[in-house]
Amino acid sequence: MQSITRRAFSKSHLKEKMVDIIAARQKEVQAFKKEHSNTVIGEVTIGAVMGGMRGLPGMHYETSKLDAMEGIAYRGHSLREVQKKGPKTVPNGEPIPEGVLWLLLTGEFPSESEMKAFKEEIYQRGQLSKEQEKLITSFPKDMHAMTQFSAGVMMCQPDSHFAKAYQSGVHKSKYWEATYEDALDVCAKASRIASIVFHNKYGDNSKVPDRDGALDYGANYANQLGFKDKNFWELMRLYITIHA
Repeated sequence: MQSITRRAFSKSHLKEKMVDIIAARQKEVQAFKKEHSNTVIGEVTIGAVMGGMRGLPGMHYETSKLDAMEGIAYRGHSLREVQKKGPKTVPNGEPIPEGVLWLLLTGEFPSESEMKAFKEEIYQRGQLSKEQEKLITSFPKDMHAMTQFSAGVMMCQPDSHFAKAYQSGVHKSKYWEATYEDALDVCAKASRIASIVFHNKYGDNSKVPDRDGALDYGANYANQLGFKDKNFWELMRLYITIHA
């Protein structure tokens, strides 16, 4: 297994950018809540409740939108726009997942230098410990793939930044910092966990390809699954992008 030296991610450019974004958004949300806290936005019926809360507004979010006519949009950008404007590994090719994650978090497309640093950060965050890989590899072949994947993610809980921050009594206004760290860690590790699970179920889990720091997230995942065709790498980049 490759040896990775972890950096102080709390000082990453994205984290610094998020500090300003979150501070502004917290003030905006507080003002919005104060002004509209008693505003009625819907009607609850027994039919809607029994139907699984269908059609009832229950959450405020802005990272993505699914419109019946326009389709999916990320931060106000259609998938076609994301496909055109997102960072790419192959010139005029498909956008890479790291660029879409940056867009979802910040509302902006990253610069070339920002993307280079973020790709490295995601790669370094994505390493599992030897013990974690050994445990995931030990899952029985007849265990459902999603059960294996879920268990693999749960095995990373001892490294949770939020768990440690919560136990230390962090203020609610700072919850986002530990949540941010955990979210990026999970996103980064998910491809490695899924790759091992794939080989548990459908291949030889003693021959899972190593991660490659020279590849972007989509290509790295496809390569770990055992696919060397670069056209398939492009397909994986697009697949992850549109399922973000």
